[in-house]
Amino acid sequence: MAIFMHASLPGVTTDQYDALNAKLQQTPEIFDGCIAHVCVPGSDGLDIYDIWESEQHMQAFGEKMMPIAESAGLSGPGGQPEAFSVHNYWIPGA
Repeated sequence: MAIFMHASLPGVTTDQYDALNAKLQQTPEIFDGCIAHVCVPGSDGLDIYDIWESEQHMQAFGEKMMPIAESAGLSGPGGQPEAFSVHNYWIPGA
């Protein structure tokens, strides 16, 4: 079952996100199971929204991503990410 995830990253800048994303892109298999990803800047940091094929895929990503983020000087999200079961999703033209 697909999962919609939202994580708040207070205090994280777009430059920090871009640097982390560049490191993660060096191991593309880390994104296994990610259907869609969006990063939105806000007044206090960033908000991340993902759709994952399953909660297991989302958790596996988090376990692999966190050591890379911590090595880049970034801590975890501002609280536990929220995850919701997806009833339906579609991607235009796919």
